[in-house]
Amino acid sequence: MDLDGRPIKPITICMIGAGGFIGSHLCEKLMSETPHKVLALDVYNDKIKHLLEPDSLPWAGRIQFHRLNIKHDSRLEGLIKMADLTINLAAICTPADYNTRPLDTIYSNFIDALPVVKYCSENNKRLIHFSTCEVYGKTIQSFLPKDSPLRQDPAYYVLKEDVSPCIFGSIEKQRWSYACAKQLIERLIYAEGAENGLEFTIVRPFNWIGPRMDFIPGIDGPSEGVPRVLACFSNNLLRREPLKLVDGGQSQRTFVYIKDAIEAVLLMIENPGRANGHIFNVGNPNNEVTVRQLAEMMTKVYTKVSGESALETPTIDVSSKEFYGEGYDDSDKRIPDMTIINKQLGWNPKTSLWDLLESTLTYQHR
Repeated sequence: MDLDGRPIKPITICMIGAGGFIGSHLCEKLMSETPHKVLALDVYNDKIKHLLEPDSLPWAGRIQFHRLNIKHDSRLEGLIKMADLTINLAAICTPADYNTRPLDTIYSNFIDALPVVKYCSENNKRLIHFSTCEVYGKTIQSFLPKDSPLRQDPAYYVLKEDVSPCIFGSIEKQRWSYACAKQLIERLIYAEGAENGLEFTIVRPFNWIGPRMDFIPGIDGPSEGVPRVLACFSNNLLRREPLKLVDGGQSQRTFVYIKDAIEAVLLMIENPGRANGHIFNVGNPNNEVTVRQLAEMMTKVYTKVSGESALETPTIDVSSKEFYGEGYDDSDKRIPDMTIINKQLGWNPKTSLWDLLESTLTYQHR
């Protein structure tokens, strides 16, 4: 039954980016707990191979993998037409790329998403599009004087889907190429809904973490490249190297467990009447830490998981220019307001930061 007590009918879902971190967990959830069928589109399928083989799996026949790149594949519209719902997860979403590969970042997150939106709108297909919490940019709080009492007012730093402005750095700060492209595709989707009746839901993830996130360089991914913060720290811990804190690790972030977040997505899938036309923050405001605090906590969790002693010098400070290159900038704080998703879908995250770090590091250490 859905949240309004109606039977949930099996549907076919075209999932673009099914082979990634979020897609693999969502595919697992759909195969193990629902009757839905998935057309899984991606360039790679390493993270979902366990769902595709062997043919004796209980969900055999309900998931089909289609190896394609949405940049230039004529099969895309046909696959969207075959489905009731399209979920678009495809994106370049690694901060190290935003200012070193700004063109690729903009094309991936805006230009490449245009046909997906167009085909859904023209063929009257529902769309769940994955955006990012980065669309909020910097908080109003960050522009207030350090001694201003207003800095303590949540109105100036808690991020609300229908109220908070999107504040980016200057054009030369190319780190905002990602956030700007994501914001523009959100605006286009919203406009398609308003003018052409597109049924859509937009998801803004706030640092979803867990097993299979990102890559550990040279272990389950390329030897070159810089993954996101959790994988960077995991890489350092596995190699017994100090964790690098960019600009002192003072930025504040909230983290949510992937399995909690996937519960929210399933509610969106199965309750279109409550989810259509909405933008949803999906995060855990209770799991807020500075990046420095995250490093300290991960060091403690890893010591427990691995049985190894902590390094004498567990962290070192590096500048953002040294770590990310020219043109880097950052948001100061990201705390999601959860009012809309709680009202519409009754969803709340459950897992503490310690528990989700323990689950993730246990997976990576094995």
